[in-house]
Amino acid sequence: MAKLKRIGVLSLAKLQAVLMAFVGLIAGISYAIMGATFASLAGSAGLGAGLGFLAIIIFPILYAIFGFIGGAIEAFLYNLVAGWVGGIEMDFEQQV
Repeated sequence: MAKLKRIGVLSLAKLQAVLMAFVGLIAGISYAIMGATFASLAGSAGLGAGLGFLAIIIFPILYAIFGFIGGAIEAFLYNLVAGWVGGIEMDFEQQV
């Protein structure tokens, strides 16, 4: 049985930033579709399309920034707590 005693703070922060940027892109596309749909129903399609396009650009950037910060905090806290309780026990199977 192996134990995960430490996580690289920068490593997890980068991984979390990339994952959250992808989630932000999906959220931005969803926001753009819904915004354009509701704006066209209300009669102001230009505003809805503009805000939707902006969401596709801004959401992934914001999600990545907050994902990076969150990942760094998670790794730091894991390393702190793992020092007290000994880390996570994992069982690996080696392929031959």
